[in-house]
Amino acid sequence: MNDPAHILVVEDEPKIAALLRDYLVAAGYRVSVLDSGTGAADWIREQAPDAVLLDVMLPGEDGLSICRRLTSREDARPAVIMLSAAGEDTDRIVGLELGADDYLPKPFNPRELVARINAVLRRNEPPATPGAPSVHSDRVGFGPFALEMSTRTLTRDGAPVPITTGEFSLLKVLAQNPRHPMSRDKLMELARGRVLDSSDRSIDVQVSRLRRLLGEDPSSPRFIQTVWGFGYVFVPDGASAK
Repeated sequence: MNDPAHILVVEDEPKIAALLRDYLVAAGYRVSVLDSGTGAADWIREQAPDAVLLDVMLPGEDGLSICRRLTSREDARPAVIMLSAAGEDTDRIVGLELGADDYLPKPFNPRELVARINAVLRRNEPPATPGAPSVHSDRVGFGPFALEMSTRTLTRDGAPVPITTGEFSLLKVLAQNPRHPMSRDKLMELARGRVLDSSDRSIDVQVSRLRRLLGEDPSSPRFIQTVWGFGYVFVPDGASAK
């Protein structure tokens, strides 16, 4: 049997931390808890958990600063799910802009939290059988870029480009459906495995991050073009999709 996934909870409220630990242990995870942001980034680097539940408001280093440090790493890093107080839309958007894989406002349903964790862990998994046939091409090239599905990497002129799990999942969905307009709802379903809330801007935020990653001109993007009032379309040759 595979070892259980290791989840780190960084939460300074003891009751919430204890509830999270007990629920995640019951769900089959191995769980560690930190009650402060101080030293959390170093702990994560040394212990290499599979996923981190990261509260935004923490004593010591705050969650957004820790997220920024984690997602700026060029080596492998854990999936990051930000936890924020209900109504703190700005914090959630900033967290996604910094490269968090997902977010969850408090209070939340523990079953939904487990579903979110499972989704980000699946996105981090390598293919079950290396070299096994796939419905889609293992490599998608566009401009100077190449997206490698089996290794979950993005390169530019052969040099690696740091990309988060959430960014890779969204770019993969777009790249596997070239010149096919995708609604925000469909992108959320395929990239995140959940339904888009009417007030959820996470897809737009991650598209903006991907465009910056690809060196796109936000006023006239080449590869990820906007379909106004609908969603986005991936155009590998950079020509107009209209």
